[in-house]
Parts: sequence; C-alpha cells; structure tokens
Amino acid sequence: MSDTREIRAAQKSATIQDVARAAGVSTATVSRALSNPDLLSERTRAAVMDAIRTTGYRVNQAARNLRMQRAGAVLVLVPNLGKPFYSRILAGISDGFADSDYAVLIADTESRPLREGELPGYFLDGRIDGVISLDGGLDPVALRACVEAGVGGRIVFLCEWVEGADFPVIRTDNAEGARLAIRHLHALGHRKIAHVTGPEGNVLTAARRLGMLEERARLGLPAREEWIIRGDFSLESGHRAAELILGMAERPTAVFCAADMVAFGLIAGLQARGLSVPGDISVVGFDDIDMSEYYVPSLTTIRQDRHRLGREAAKALLPRLGPGAAVAPPLHGMVDVELVVRDSTAPPP
Repeated sequence: MSDTREIRAAQKSATIQDVARAAGVSTATVSRALSNPDLLSERTRAAVMDAIRTTGYRVNQAARNLRMQRAGAVLVLVPNLGKPFYSRILAGISDGFADSDYAVLIADTESRPLREGELPGYFLDGRIDGVISLDGGLDPVALRACVEAGVGGRIVFLCEWVEGADFPVIRTDNAEGARLAIRHLHALGHRKIAHVTGPEGNVLTAARRLGMLEERARLGLPAREEWIIRGDFSLESGHRAAELILGMAERPTAVFCAADMVAFGLIAGLQARGLSVPGDISVVGFDDIDMSEYYVPSLTTIRQDRHRLGREAAKALLPRLGPGAAVAPPLHGMVDVELVVRDSTAPPP
C-alpha cells in the first residue's frame, strides 16, 4: 500500500524534466512534442508520449496559456438551449475541438442576452479566444466593436448569420431545402400548398420563404396571401396555424413548415380537430430533429446534418485562434440538405 502511495505521489509531482529523462531527450523536445508534434520523428514522439504516460506528467494548462498569451477557451452563443435542434450541433462543435486544448463554453443568449460591450469585453479581458455564434440577432454595434478591437476574425457564425456583415459563416442551403419540400409535395399531386414561416426578421425565415416562393412560381402553383402564415419556430405557432387553416374558405391540401417543431404543433392542432395527417392534409418540416422519425405520423422533413455543421464551425474557427494565428480569408461554407420522406405526406384527398 505504501509503495502505491509513493508511486502516486511521484506521478502527481512529475515535471517536464522527469519526462525528458525518461524519454532520453531534452526538455525542449518534450515541449515540441506537446505543442508541435509534427516537427518530431514518429519514434521520438512515441518515446515522449510513453514517458508522459509512465511518469504521469500533466501539462499546467493555465501556465501554458499564459505563456502563449491566450485564454484556452471558445464561447458558443446559442439563442435557446432548450430547443432540441441544438443538441447535435453542440456535439459536433465539441467533437471538432476534441483534439485541441481549447475548452468549449456555452451561453444562452435568450435567457440572458449579452449586455452592452460584453462581447468585445470577453476578448479584451482575455477570457476567450474565439466565438461560434448560432444567434444571428447579435447587436451590430457589439460586432463592430469586435472588428475595431482586431478580434472580428475570431467570430464564426453557424446556421444563422448577420446580413451585410463580413464574418465567416457555416450554414445549410436553406432556400434549396424549401425548394425540395415544395417539389416533393408537387410530385405527390398537391397544388394548394401553404407555408408556416419562422419569426419575422430572421435570416432563416427569409431564405426558406424565398426558396418556397421561387419553387412555387417555377411550378406555376396557385398563390393565396392567407396561405403564408407567420410562425416563430415553435410548437405554439404551429398549433395557431392549424386554427387559421381550419377557418379558411379554401384550405390548402399541404403545408410546408419552416421548422419541425412548427410541424409538430400543426399536426397536433389538425388532429385535435378531427383531421387526418396525411389523409386530409400533408405536412413537411425542416431540420430533421431526433423526434421527427418517432412522431406520429413520422415527419417528412428537410434534413440538416447538424453534427457536421458543428464540426465544420470548429474547423473554421481553430486556425483563427491565438496570437500569431493565420489570418484566414472570409469563409462562407455551405452544407447540403436532404429530403427525408416519411409518413406525414401523401397524395391529396
């Protein structure tokens, strides 16, 4: 028992010099193995890693960050952490940083909006090295302040973006997703197609509505003003849309919803009033959140590869971090969407 305690105590107090002696290399070589392993031969790198495991050496990350003049953390801004849409995206971001030594911090900008000057302050106070923002409604003044402070290049937008601002963006082809939805319904025989939008002023709302309008016009489908219903990406807005549709003199035979959550609320509202989905009305969503496959009826929707979106955002941000990091050009990465056909769509009655 005493021997075990002594080994543990030795491991806890292991220094970089201990690692160097165990590996038969200099302390500079150990440092290179930790910071720039590609500069070493595979044999030397393996010897250092084996010595680190044997001695139990742990890097003092705080001291290392101080030497490198960085915080060692990135901040992810999420407009509503309660929405299931974000779970796989956050998992993708976490995976994207797994092989780095950056910690990932998460803030909900809906429950606690950023205060004036807070975003540039995070950078200037040395608390973070970069930002991934899923919130396209950030204060333009705060974003300009980040640019003026020289840290604007360390902000990457994900899914949402700010119109007119030249920040890197990783997103899906929202307009094409809407076109796929309308094309699918048209192929089933639907001609009277309604659309429940997202919140007014949101870039995703605009892009998906534009794709819907373009495809409807291309196919020569009839258009009624009342068939475009304002929503807000929530269950409640879908339920309200059901009431409006039920009260229409000329009901649509199909509805394209700007988000899966809207589609769930719409289906629940229609079924509560005795209508069948898809027997009476077909419904298409957007996002393909996990619940879509298991809802009754299972939801036809537009799939976004949310895990890949998160990984791509991390991949875009990493080379922009830290003093002396490469100045990367503006990036506008697009991830393809996919139509997933399930049970909520069928030919019109």
